[in-house]
Amino acid sequence: MAGCPCGSGAGYDECCGRWHRAPGSAPTPEALMRSRYTAFALGNAGYLLRTWHPDTRPPTLDLTDGLRYTKLEVLASDGGTMFHTEGTVTFRAHYLDRAKPGVMEEHSRFVRDANTWLYVGPILHP
Repeated sequence: MAGCPCGSGAGYDECCGRWHRAPGSAPTPEALMRSRYTAFALGNAGYLLRTWHPDTRPPTLDLTDGLRYTKLEVLASDGGTMFHTEGTVTFRAHYLDRAKPGVMEEHSRFVRDANTWLYVGPILHP
């Protein structure tokens, strides 16, 4: 695979592929979010489940919904340095659903547990 689906400009192997091969090692919430987007794009449900916080992780994940992910936009990233235990990332995931374009936007929460960043879920605003 040439370019990484996350849109970083790097090749898959040196970008998200390295996190897919060594789950739990993404160094920041943004890197984890990009690798999770790529996992959705490639249908890698195992990686998604392994990087999901156990308190919010579903028991299974079915990625056969027919969506084809086409572009990722990272809008904002906060926290997530070596001094933080929490971080957030706001992004837009563009996709095609049976050739009809769509966009999903989320403000996601991540926590670091035993030096491993995990996806918790969307931050819901009233």
